[in-house]
Amino acid sequence: MSDFRLKAFYSVAKNLSFTRAAKELFVSQPAITKHINELERQYSVRLFDRTGGKIMLTDAGRLMLEHCSRILDEYNRMEYDMNLLNERSSGHISIGASTTVAQYVLPQILAEFTERFPQIEVSLTNGNSRDIENALLNHDIDLGMVEGITHSAGLQYEPFLEDELVAIIKQSGNESMPEEITPQELCRQPLVIREQGSGTLEVIETELEKHGIRPQELNIRIRLGSTEAIKAFLRHSRSMGIVSVFSVREELARGVFRVIDIAGLNFSRHFCFVASAGKDSPLTEKFKDFTRRSIITSGYRV
Repeated sequence: MSDFRLKAFYSVAKNLSFTRAAKELFVSQPAITKHINELERQYSVRLFDRTGGKIMLTDAGRLMLEHCSRILDEYNRMEYDMNLLNERSSGHISIGASTTVAQYVLPQILAEFTERFPQIEVSLTNGNSRDIENALLNHDIDLGMVEGITHSAGLQYEPFLEDELVAIIKQSGNESMPEEITPQELCRQPLVIREQGSGTLEVIETELEKHGIRPQELNIRIRLGSTEAIKAFLRHSRSMGIVSVFSVREELARGVFRVIDIAGLNFSRHFCFVASAGKDSPLTEKFKDFTRRSIITSGYRV
């Protein structure tokens, strides 16, 4: 068991209220006060300043909060991992993922999941977001993982990871390209983009329309069916592509591509779990929970 005094301190620090902390932890307010006093005596510091009916963290309190957050997070992970040892789940789960998720987010998660649960058979199909939604509606898969911002009727969506689309060009031969361009200058750039039905394209078009730019105004050089195809094309072209930042982390680090900022535009989105309406199966819930925890451990924004 983790030290309950740390839970009491964490709750008070987050709520800045002994009363709310007591309600949150289902104990009396004097019990919360007792735990805080014990911590203050143990470390010979004041954790809170109490003035005018309000409380604030002291410098020592802020330092303890940093450590406490890490300790409680590690404790929760330990609880999760230890409980997994007693689980002997088996069965089959069929997952459909849009192209970006399938190529750049899922491989590590699937490797860890199948290692942890060897008795669970996992199958994965991929396509664009519209393909995955149709597969769910046709009951061909148990769970979808898609990009994009519009939702189909009859399906439930649950964000699990934040993504950003970035405009990229190859580094070599484009030294004169400025670090930032305007949306109007973007329209003059030869663009390589995804095909119709792609969640990536949907985000791009929606953001441009917010700024009065119609898709027809873009100078589209070619539409390609995958991000890998776009990246390969860009290595041999002075065109510009707009892709998920997850897909180009290695190339940006190696200096193969560089990002061009587009003033005032924000191509952001969430990757979402998507399922048919109704309660998920235990295996689907297990996979979703495992995915969330893997993402948090990796330090990604959720």
